[in-house]
Amino acid sequence: MTKKYQAKVSYIMLVVIFLLFFIPLIFGAINNGIHKEFYVLIAILVPSYLFILNIFLGTEYWIDNDVLKIKCGFLYTKSISIHEIKTISKTNSLISSPAPSLDRIEITYAKFDDIIISPKDKVTLAKDLTLINPNIKNHITEN
Repeated sequence: MTKKYQAKVSYIMLVVIFLLFFIPLIFGAINNGIHKEFYVLIAILVPSYLFILNIFLGTEYWIDNDVLKIKCGFLYTKSISIHEIKTISKTNSLISSPAPSLDRIEITYAKFDDIIISPKDKVTLAKDLTLINPNIKNHITEN
């Protein structure tokens, strides 16, 4: 059985990042004109922003048999045995994680490990995980 869960994406965060990247560039071009340094900055900023965009839009989660798989862009993948998961709870943590939104959940697993993700449908993911491992303390659906 394989079930896929889309990540919740904060488009406001993407817009803010875009503005942080390109507004100084635009003001620099308006005030100083377009010089060769402008093209160098474009050559650096556009691929950097496209990389960030790939991370945001390429994040997904899925359950494959008894494994929770996490993909974040084309660089990061992680597999977690669902039988090692201990708790699922809401979090407001800003720690860097495969969660392209600030509406996040934290999954603790193994001995001292945790990961923060942001699925669109947190309740369904939490329920599906607890169906496979009933020992998970599910603080998402218990509230």
